[in-house]
Amino acid sequence: MTPQVTDRPVTEHGGGVWSIKVPIPDNPLGFTLVHLLDTDAGPVLVDTGWDDPASWDTLVTGLAACGVAVADVHGVVITHHHPDHHGLSGQVRDASGAWLAMHDADASVVRRTRSNPPDRWYAYLVAKLTAAGAPADHLAPLLRARDEGRPRTLPGLAPALPDRSITPGELLALPGRRLRAIWTPGHTPGHVCLHLEEDHPAGLRGNGRLFSGDHLLPGISPHIGLYEDPDAETVTDPLGDYLDSLERVARLDPAQILPAHQRAFTDAPARVQELLTHHEERLTGLLALLAEPLTPWQIAARMEWNRPWDEIPYGSRTIAVSEAEAHVRRLVKLGRAEAVPGSDPVTFVAV
Repeated sequence: MTPQVTDRPVTEHGGGVWSIKVPIPDNPLGFTLVHLLDTDAGPVLVDTGWDDPASWDTLVTGLAACGVAVADVHGVVITHHHPDHHGLSGQVRDASGAWLAMHDADASVVRRTRSNPPDRWYAYLVAKLTAAGAPADHLAPLLRARDEGRPRTLPGLAPALPDRSITPGELLALPGRRLRAIWTPGHTPGHVCLHLEEDHPAGLRGNGRLFSGDHLLPGISPHIGLYEDPDAETVTDPLGDYLDSLERVARLDPAQILPAHQRAFTDAPARVQELLTHHEERLTGLLALLAEPLTPWQIAARMEWNRPWDEIPYGSRTIAVSEAEAHVRRLVKLGRAEAVPGSDPVTFVAV
């Protein structure tokens, strides 16, 4: 069975599972697929979508098309803390009394987001970008915002705190369903996929269905950037985490993947192999660039993106630098690159 691509806002996947297209304002992704899972205790959502009035209205209308009122929602399982997934969780809880569940690693990010004042966030970002070799004209707006005490304008500044922890490997307490949490760090430190360990309703070959969040998408590779705690000294390896997590999902071999963007699809092992090949090619290309010492900013400016560097918007450049550094860290951990001693800003070179 080949999943159909449809413009319908609600899709029934069978076996008490639906998806609702909740729009993301001014974003090329277009929408988040919020999944609805029927349980004996009441309906449960996998993610909730972006915190925006139009997104909320779409979610409410979509639930109604599934025969569910927001007040009926029993619980929300959050694949990861990003605002296009977790943004409306607090509003859903306020309207229904539903519980919210999230992996502890992402819950820690939520707590930091809520507790850190804007000037500390700006100062941290300036320090990271300065160390990465960002030019003065990129740092200037952040410095002005810090010095003027300007509030942050990014979404998700007061995300809802979860009331339940997701324990990897364990079945969630959902009466009448077998939904197991699979820890898949990389896109975020606490990203989880959710394995519905039940026969596919249409009889597709494979092991149940997988709500894959942003971990496994049919046509794009998720952003893999840095996600360490500003107060911690541990050097993370998010790309290594992601690649290991991909192989974990491939071994599950689900009959169908229900991602948070684009469309449902099949053959997880084949898609995993495509993504492993993609990142190996990026690492190989990066090694060629590192024939000479480069800062993470210089690396990002030379890497291949979906458009020329000069056309990448301001905020997306910051994200690109984070992804470039995540790839460099993988090479360093593999012993294929190293930081040049005494360089400031730090530069990296192939070995």
